[in-house]
Amino acid sequence: MPSSSPRISILDRANTRAGSSDAEALAAVVVRGQQAEQLGYHRFWVAEHHGVPGIAGSAPAILMAALAGRTATIRVGSGGIMLPNHQPLVVAEQAATLAALFPGRVDLGLGRSLGFTPAVRNALGAGAEEAAEFAADINQVLGYLAGTANITSRPALTTDLPVFILATSTGIDVAAKAGLGVVLGGPALTTTDAEGRIPALERYRKNFQPSQFLAAPTVMVSINVGVADTAGAARKLVLPEAVALARSRSTGSFAPLAPVDETDLQAFTASERQRIETNLAATVHGTPGQVKSRIEDLLKLTGAAELLVTGGMFDVGAQDRSDVLLAGLWR
Repeated sequence: MPSSSPRISILDRANTRAGSSDAEALAAVVVRGQQAEQLGYHRFWVAEHHGVPGIAGSAPAILMAALAGRTATIRVGSGGIMLPNHQPLVVAEQAATLAALFPGRVDLGLGRSLGFTPAVRNALGAGAEEAAEFAADINQVLGYLAGTANITSRPALTTDLPVFILATSTGIDVAAKAGLGVVLGGPALTTTDAEGRIPALERYRKNFQPSQFLAAPTVMVSINVGVADTAGAARKLVLPEAVALARSRSTGSFAPLAPVDETDLQAFTASERQRIETNLAATVHGTPGQVKSRIEDLLKLTGAAELLVTGGMFDVGAQDRSDVLLAGLWR
C-alpha cells in the first residue's frame, strides 16, 4: 500500500440503460465527469466500443473533448483508443490536438482489443493481423508525437502527454521498453508467483526505460467498484452489469443495463447464474469499510498508487452515491 492516499480515477464506458437513449447515456458521462472533478478524482477516462447496443461510447477523442471543455482541472483520457482500428498518425494527431487545446490535462491510453463481433471487425477492417501490429503501431504513434518519425504530428506536442497501455502480457513489455504507463485489470491481477507477486509487473518495473512521456514506471489498477451503505445495496448496484456480461456470452450481444432483483436470477440457466456470480466476484463491492479494505489489499499486491474505477450501473443516482462514498474513503 502506498504511504500516501492513493489516487482514484474513473473509467466510464458510456453504458446505455433500458428506457434511455444513447444521447442520454453520453450526456450522463459528461455530468458524471463534472461531479468527479468536484469530488477530487484525479482522472476521468472514456473508452472505445463499436456497434454494441449497451454502450454508446464509440469515439473517445470526441467525448474527451466534450469532457475537457466542460470541466476545468480533472485530467481526461482514453481507456483506451484501440490501435487496430486506426492509423497511428490519426491517433497521434487527435491526441496532440487535445493536448494543445487542454494543456496538462490529457492522457492517452492505448489498447489492442478488436471489435465485439465479426460484423464490427469487418466494418472496421481490423482483425488478428492488425492486432499483431500493436507494438509497431505504438512506436509509430510515439514517433509522430515526439518528432522522431519521418513526419511530426500537428499540432506539435508542447505539453506533457502521459501515455498508458491497457496491459496484456505483450503490452507490458512494450510499455516498459517505450517508457509508458500500464493499466492492469482482469485476470492479470490474480496471476501471481509463489511469493505472491505479479510477475508481469515485476518485469515491467525492472525493464522500464524513462521517456519524454513518463519518467518512472507507473501502474494503475483497473477494477469494477460499487460502494453503498449496505453490502446488499452494493451487490444490487453492480448486479445489472454482471447479468449483462453473463448474457452476452450466450447471446453475443451486450445489452443496455436493466434493473435486476435477486428473484430475477431464478429465470436464468445454471450456467448463466454461475457466470453472474463469477462476474460479481471480480468486482469490489460492499460498504465503504469493506471496499476500502479490499482496495488497500489490491494496491499492496500491485504496488500501484492509483485505482481506475470501472463498471456501469443502471441506477444513476446510486452510482453517483457510490462515487461520493469512494471519493471520501481516504479523507
